[in-house]
Amino acid sequence: MGVRVEKGDGGAEAGGVDAGQVDAVMLAMRVLVAVTAQSVAEVDERVTLPQLRVLVVLASRGPLNLAAVAQGLGVHSSNATRACDKLVEAGLLTRTDDPADRRNLILRLTPAGEELVESVNRARRALIAGILERMPATSRTRLTSALGKFTEAAQEFPTHGAWTLGLTTEALSPDGRVNGRS
Repeated sequence: MGVRVEKGDGGAEAGGVDAGQVDAVMLAMRVLVAVTAQSVAEVDERVTLPQLRVLVVLASRGPLNLAAVAQGLGVHSSNATRACDKLVEAGLLTRTDDPADRRNLILRLTPAGEELVESVNRARRALIAGILERMPATSRTRLTSALGKFTEAAQEFPTHGAWTLGLTTEALSPDGRVNGRS
């Protein structure tokens, strides 16, 4: 990005960013990564992280063929195939013929697959709500505004990497459903 900040120097760098601001965001990021890890851990007896990534891609994008899933995850198609096979066996994913091209199979979440992704999102929302509840209302309001501006400033960053942590890239409804799907 071109802005260089030395840890702990407290001075302003190019663009007025100082190390204390960067450190504060880095600390907040650690908390959010911990929330992500804890929400993933809640389903680790049912699916592996690579399998959760497949489910999240399909929850975010809708039905896809195997090549699109592999591309979205940035993995070789054989890795995606193995993960999908296990998800089909677990009843979290279905494979059906593509009516437009019978050489392709379409992968879709089953209701159980949708529920698993939604449960991870609900867990994350609950963990974040618990943290926010410990903050004064005025601080929560300022934080929400600042995070909105931070997100706007970060629009140049691609979101496809979010799937590596099992994060959806679509808006969530308050009940944790992707795009309000039921």
